[in-house]
Amino acid sequence: MKNNVAQDHDFALQPVPAQERRGFWSMLAVMLGFTFFSASMWAGGTLGTGLNLWPNFIIAILLGNLLLGIYTALLGSVASETGLSTHLLARYAFGEKGSYLASFLLSATQIGWFGVGVAMFALPIHKATGINQILLLACGGLLMTLTAYFGFRALTILSIIAVPSITILGSISVFKAINLSGGLQPLLTMEPTTALGFGTALTITVGSFISGGTLTPDFVRFAKNKRIGVSTTIIAFLIGNSLMFIFGAVGAAATGKADISEVMLLQGLVIPAIILLGLNIWTTNDNALYASGLGFSNITKIAKNKLVLVNGVLGTLASLWLYNNFVNWLTFLGSTLPPIGAIILTDYFIIKKKQYADYKTAKFDQFNLKALAAWSFSVLLTKVLPGIPPLNAVLSAMIIYLALEYFENLVGKKNLSAKN
Repeated sequence: MKNNVAQDHDFALQPVPAQERRGFWSMLAVMLGFTFFSASMWAGGTLGTGLNLWPNFIIAILLGNLLLGIYTALLGSVASETGLSTHLLARYAFGEKGSYLASFLLSATQIGWFGVGVAMFALPIHKATGINQILLLACGGLLMTLTAYFGFRALTILSIIAVPSITILGSISVFKAINLSGGLQPLLTMEPTTALGFGTALTITVGSFISGGTLTPDFVRFAKNKRIGVSTTIIAFLIGNSLMFIFGAVGAAATGKADISEVMLLQGLVIPAIILLGLNIWTTNDNALYASGLGFSNITKIAKNKLVLVNGVLGTLASLWLYNNFVNWLTFLGSTLPPIGAIILTDYFIIKKKQYADYKTAKFDQFNLKALAAWSFSVLLTKVLPGIPPLNAVLSAMIIYLALEYFENLVGKKNLSAKN
């Protein structure tokens, strides 16, 4: 294990050392690449056909992404202060063996979404160009796996290329959609084709990325300081993710298509559509695969890079099956992830008051039953409580975990008094 750790440039099983930390622009590129997500465009398309663009749509995405930004920025704050991934932070909150549950859920979900993403890349391009579907699946899976294999530096380089490219191509599509609608004013006042409630819109906005956002520490642990970690995370979610929603919504409002690649094909932008779709899915998929490698490394102690290759092959081979059969199951799994982040935040900021023992010398419990119980009950409550399910998951996990901690301390004090 020592040899693996020494050779691991992504620090899967140790804190990121100070000399490997990154500055503002490098971190901003990675975090924007993380949030430039095709599913956010499709969610924006759903909102664009269900809400008038002004003011309901704008308010829903800004409020939803502000909530996402606060949640992920808090996780980013912990990561940038400790240099630890989500999986290593989970050892403090859940115990060493208890963290394996968190790592397994996070990693399995990310492999599943990686496979779905490979299919989302290959199928539209096959439909538009006639290129062999299996060839597209294989090439897409290979390229996305390679950047995750080469680690954080490769993620940074890809994001530096992809983020401005996606922004430019998406903006071109938006301007064409505005012209098609006769200008900005008619587009803003266009009546929705299928009315959505504001609560539903907010649920879609928050729910589209809160599960992936739970993995924010896997990337922000490389930030040089807390200011950089927090600011780049908030910008990525509040501005970057909102931009993806706008790209999807404007095209959908103008054409009735929620998928921006379909919108661009209708606009005659075949090559730009392929480039935008490929880069958009690539920047998210390699992050998903990277995070899955970190999670399974926490469980198995095998080097992250080896696990990335295995996970990439599995996700690619199963991509069509995952796309056709697994999305609902992945969505269910996604509802189990936000409580993990909530418990980590509660443990760090409230219970331990930001005083975690140094990771290299810390002695972890095998299991923290309070954290595991809080996670279990919050997942169950999310299914029955009214309101916004992702927020219910986060808030219920925090409240239950604090209540169990308070009860344990109260019982401990009573027992101590009885002995005295």
